[in-house]
Amino acid sequence: MIAALGQLQWLRPDWLWALALLPVLAWWWQRRRTRASIWTQAVDAHLLPHLLKPGPATRRWLAPAIAALAFTLAVLALAGPSLREVQQPLWTQDSPLVVAVDLSSASLAADTPPSRIARVRVKLASLLAGRQGGQVGLVAWAGEAFTVAPLTADTANVALFLDALDPDVMPVDGQRPDRAIARSAQLLAQAGFQDGTILLLSDHATPAARAEAAKAKARGYTVSALGLGTAEGAPYRTTGGAIDVARRDDASLQDLAAAGGGRYAALAESNDDLATLGVLDSRRGTGAADGAEPGTSVTTRQDDGYWLLLPLMLLALLAFRRGAPVLLLVLCLWLPGRDALAADLWQRPDQRAHRTMQDAEAAYRRGDFEEAAKIYADVDGADADYNRGNALARQGRYADAIAAYDQALKAAPTMEDAIANRRAVEAAMKRKPPPGPTSSSGESGEPKGDDDAGSGNSDPSSDADSQKKDPATDQDHDKDAGDGRGGDTPAAQDEQDKSSRSGSDAQNGTDNEPEAADAEAQAAADAAQRERMREALESAADNAETDGGAAADATPESADERERRVANEAWLRRIPDDPGGLLRRKFRIEYERRQREGSTD
Repeated sequence: MIAALGQLQWLRPDWLWALALLPVLAWWWQRRRTRASIWTQAVDAHLLPHLLKPGPATRRWLAPAIAALAFTLAVLALAGPSLREVQQPLWTQDSPLVVAVDLSSASLAADTPPSRIARVRVKLASLLAGRQGGQVGLVAWAGEAFTVAPLTADTANVALFLDALDPDVMPVDGQRPDRAIARSAQLLAQAGFQDGTILLLSDHATPAARAEAAKAKARGYTVSALGLGTAEGAPYRTTGGAIDVARRDDASLQDLAAAGGGRYAALAESNDDLATLGVLDSRRGTGAADGAEPGTSVTTRQDDGYWLLLPLMLLALLAFRRGAPVLLLVLCLWLPGRDALAADLWQRPDQRAHRTMQDAEAAYRRGDFEEAAKIYADVDGADADYNRGNALARQGRYADAIAAYDQALKAAPTMEDAIANRRAVEAAMKRKPPPGPTSSSGESGEPKGDDDAGSGNSDPSSDADSQKKDPATDQDHDKDAGDGRGGDTPAAQDEQDKSSRSGSDAQNGTDNEPEAADAEAQAAADAAQRERMREALESAADNAETDGGAAADATPESADERERRVANEAWLRRIPDDPGGLLRRKFRIEYERRQREGSTD
C-alpha cells in the first residue's frame, strides 16, 4: 500500500485548490442551520442555551461530516489520481490525397516511352491499388484545372477515369500548376478536411505554383511533387501546331515541395517514388510530431479517479429522504429485467405504431390474416385500415373488408389502392356470396383452400410504412400486368382460386366443370411452353459448342436477315471508342461557365 502511494501522481493537481473551500462551506452550513431554527425567531439568543436541550453531538455533526467527505472525494476524483502507467496506442487517422495530373499537350512528349501520359496512367493505377485507406480525389489540369473525381474512399471509382485521361479532353491548353494546387485545396476544404496531401504531377513549377503551395501549407495541406519526363526532354506538338520541347526541371519542383511542406521524387519504373513521397500509406498519428511512427504506442499515466466515484455514489444516496435509497435500489434492479417496458417508455407514439405495423406485416407474411387484421385494428390511420381490409378480404370477410376500406377512404379519400380494392371486393360479392356461418369443412366464417392468396401486390404488406405490396403473390407479377396496378385484387385472386375450390363447391351444388376444363387446358399449355423452352435451351447450348456452325445449318439465314445483321454491324462499327467523351463535355461546360462568370484570367 505504501509502495502504491509512492507511485501516486495527480494528473490535474489544480483541482486540489478546491479543498480550501471546506472551511468556508463548514461556516456556511453552521450559519444556515442556526438561522433555520424556528426558536431563534421567537426567543432571544441569550436565553436559547437555557431553554433548549442540545441533541447528541454525533447527530449534529453527522450530516456535515458526510457532506464534507463527499465533497473531498469529488475533488480528489477531479484531480485525477494516478497509481500506475499503461501503454496507450497512438491515435491514427487516414489522411486524404488529391492527385493533380498534367494533361497539357506536353504530356504527349515521348521522353518516357511510349509517352508521359501513358506512364502516368500506369503509375496512378499502382497508386490506387497500393494505397492503404484514406480518401482519394483526382484533378486534371492544363491551362485550367478541373475535378475528375471528388474525394472518395472507393479507389476503384477513381480508377475508372484513368483510361480517359488524355490532353484531348481539356478545353484549353497551357501550363497552370498553380490552378491545379488551388483546385485541389478547394476539394479538401469542401470535404471538411483540415489537413491532407496534394500530389502534383508535372515537369516544372512556376513561381505562382510555389506561392499557391505556400498558401495550401498555411491552410494545413501538404503539397508534394512527382516529376514527369526526363531532364533531357523530348519535343511535342502543341494544340496550335507549334513544336516545343518539354524538360523536367527538378530544381523548381523541389522548391515547390519545400514551399508546400512536402517531398519530391521523379517518376520511376517501380513504386519507390511513391514510397518516397509517402502517399501509399494514408495513416497519420498524434505522435508524428514527436518522431513516433503512426500505429505505435506510448506510456501514459492511468487516471484512477473513477474508483472514488463508487463511495461517492453511496454517500449521495444518503441525501435522499428516508426510504428513498431502498426504493431507488429496487428500481435499478427491476428496470434491467424489463427491457421491453423500458423501451416503450422512451418511444414516441408514431414509433410504437410503426412497430405494431411491423408485427401485423409479419403476421400477414406468414398467412395469419386473422391475427394481422386484429393487429391492424389497434393502429389508427388510413394505411392501417387499408391493410386491415386486405387481411379481411383474404379471409373472405368481404363485408368487413369494405367497411375497413371505407374507413381508410374517410381518412384518405384519394387512396387509389383502397378505391380499386373496394370495387374488386364488391364485384366478388356479386359473383359469389361470402361464406356462411358453416362450410363443408366445418370451419366458420373463413374460406377453405387457397382463398388466402387474395389481395396480391396491391396489398401493402411488404413495406412497414406505405404497405403497397403483398409478398405472398410476387410470383404472379407477369400474369397481373393487365389490371393496370401491378398485382391481384381480392376479386381477381378469387377468380384464380375457384379451380382449387372445385371439390368443396361441388358439394355445395355449384357448377365448376368449365373452370376445371380451363384449368386442364392451361396446365397443358404450360407444359407445352416448358417443353419448347427446354428445346430452345438445348439448341442454344449445341450452337455454342459448335461455335455457331450448327446454328447456321439448322436455321439458314435469309437475305433480309443477313442484310439487317450487316447493317447493324456497320452501325456498331461507326460508334467511336471515346472513353474521354464524358470528361470532355463536362470540362467544356465547366470552362464556359467560368468564362461567363469571369472566374478565369
